[in-house]
Amino acid sequence: MDIYQPFFAVLKRFSLLLCSVLVLSNLTGCSNDDLSDLKKYITDVKARPKGMIEPLPEIKPVEPFVFKPEGLRDPFKSTSESEEAEETAVSIGNGIRPDTSRRKEELEAFPLDSLRMVGTVVMKSNLWGLVKASDKTIYRVQVGNYMGKNYGKIIRILNDKIELMEIVPDKPGTWREQQTSLALTE
Repeated sequence: MDIYQPFFAVLKRFSLLLCSVLVLSNLTGCSNDDLSDLKKYITDVKARPKGMIEPLPEIKPVEPFVFKPEGLRDPFKSTSESEEAEETAVSIGNGIRPDTSRRKEELEAFPLDSLRMVGTVVMKSNLWGLVKASDKTIYRVQVGNYMGKNYGKIIRILNDKIELMEIVPDKPGTWREQQTSLALTE
């Protein structure tokens, strides 16, 4: 014999009684036929003044845009062809222009003002400059190397400075050479 059987019998009777009470209370709530307050609310809402809807704004006609591609780069040609044409046009100005086809060197990734000359070293009768970049790396450079963002080519290395020739933009479409130097810092 199960010891829980009397408990479940009582629980079954109680749940049956509870369901009966809930059904009866719901039915008595629905039996009220007094809807006067609801009818009054509906007549009040219908008696309110109706709101005014603003008219739609006037739609202005849009002028059609006519695309005129004269003088613009052809989007279906490779960019290198158009760059070569531009470089040719620029070089006609004064003949000075940077060599963009040359592979960039490591020190060209840094602005010149972030580079510091920290010394020189002689190796096999060649004078090399030692340059410290903003990433705290010391690079060895010689005449002919490039550094800085303005195509700076090293033209001379002395014990106390490195002289460069930079190619900087001048007027639109033209370039000019500018001599600058990087002094030894202690």
